[in-house]
Amino acid sequence: MNKQPGTSGLIFNEPLLWDKSREGRCAVSLPKPDVERADLEKDLIGDTPQLPQLSELDVVRHYTRLSQWNFGVDSGMYPLGSCTMKYNPKTNEVQAARQGFAGAHPFAGEEFSQGALKLMYNLEQYLAKLTGFDAVTLQPAAGAHGELAGMLMIHAYHAKMGKQRSKIIIPDTAHGTNPASASLCGYDSINIKSGDNGILEPLAVAAVMDEETAGIMVTNPNTLGLFESNIKEIADIVHSKGGLVYGDGANMNAIMGIVKPGEIGVDVLHFNLHKTFSTPHGGGGPGSGPVAVGKTLEPFLPVPRIVKELDSYKLVTDFSDTMGRLHTFYGHFGVMIRAYAYILSMGGKGLTDASKLAVLNANYVKESLKGTLNLPYDYPCMHECVFNDEFQKEYHITTMDMAKRLLDYGFHPPTVYFPLVVDSAFMVEPTETESKEDIDQFISAVKAIAKEAQENPEKLKKAPHKTKVTRLDEVAAARKPCLRG
Repeated sequence: MNKQPGTSGLIFNEPLLWDKSREGRCAVSLPKPDVERADLEKDLIGDTPQLPQLSELDVVRHYTRLSQWNFGVDSGMYPLGSCTMKYNPKTNEVQAARQGFAGAHPFAGEEFSQGALKLMYNLEQYLAKLTGFDAVTLQPAAGAHGELAGMLMIHAYHAKMGKQRSKIIIPDTAHGTNPASASLCGYDSINIKSGDNGILEPLAVAAVMDEETAGIMVTNPNTLGLFESNIKEIADIVHSKGGLVYGDGANMNAIMGIVKPGEIGVDVLHFNLHKTFSTPHGGGGPGSGPVAVGKTLEPFLPVPRIVKELDSYKLVTDFSDTMGRLHTFYGHFGVMIRAYAYILSMGGKGLTDASKLAVLNANYVKESLKGTLNLPYDYPCMHECVFNDEFQKEYHITTMDMAKRLLDYGFHPPTVYFPLVVDSAFMVEPTETESKEDIDQFISAVKAIAKEAQENPEKLKKAPHKTKVTRLDEVAAARKPCLRG
């Protein structure tokens, strides 16, 4: 047992499970078998896995201690910009754990899956109504998977039109996965810069849009947290040359209930259930990135599609222009249940209010900190605001130093060094779920850190001081990662 200076509790040196193992310990009591024991043939046994032998108390304490070292959205404010790490209501988990849903098997026939199919069908209808589109697929397993689905549909559309195109326009304020999704479909990315006010200028789009360009990928609101107010004019320019508009709707949590992308020129849109509709985010999945389309792209949706006939539901694959199948089954059902529960709990007014509060909180942070941190784009923002370390450079303090120090104040660091359009970016997204009191604590912490940068910069350079793992050697960690303990 050791205790680091400045910590309020004990921090144990927790060994690996194999190191804790002791012969004969067992955390479970197995029921007596109701059949006679039979030895397997030697060829079927192979090498027996060497699993640790632990008591129940060993197991409980091990994972409880590990959980106490971690920081999660249930622990405190998690202001990761562009990721929307907001609180997930526990009722979502309760509904997803209901036996009828949790015990459903993907190989059960349609006649035994009517409840699940109805939920998914209704969720598609709700998402379509929220975004102003005609149809939705729930198949994509994550936001980036949804991007790929959208681009594959654009690719299939141009193939159907008789001439495949070679390029796609991607602004500098787009999400980083956009160029990868385009590249996987065989498109070359044509990068364009946003204007001085942080949004796209129609003239910049018109200068590169031609008959060889499949369309444009627009993140709206963009990664600077700004609404692309010229989107309708940009869509008209792209459409006039036969192109299509892909909308990265990862930031829908700032505009749901207020703006419908399908009604302002966007042809296809993906959105992340974990960002906007409060399903779990991170940890390797599972995720969900539904895609909404207008009439132009509806024939190219992936199969199967959920179809309602009278009062029953079925999965249909007979669509001649479909882009094909994206997923072994129809998406990650458990995630869909959570999003469905959230939508039903909130209702239309609640979803609209959530967007308004997300925008209000972000602008409150922006206005409160713009004299403390440099604000490259001083305009009303949407869900997030982006600062940098320009004011701290004279003290040789970087964005990374301030982010690390925030851990000592009980906050997860914000997103740093993204978007690339802002040098040394410090991106903050408070989300709608944080109270004014919690946001005020975060603002006070950032101001205190900025003061420390002036008075005691060495303290920031060595931060964090109170965490189980302190400042890493970033270069060594990348080149020689420790993957075992």
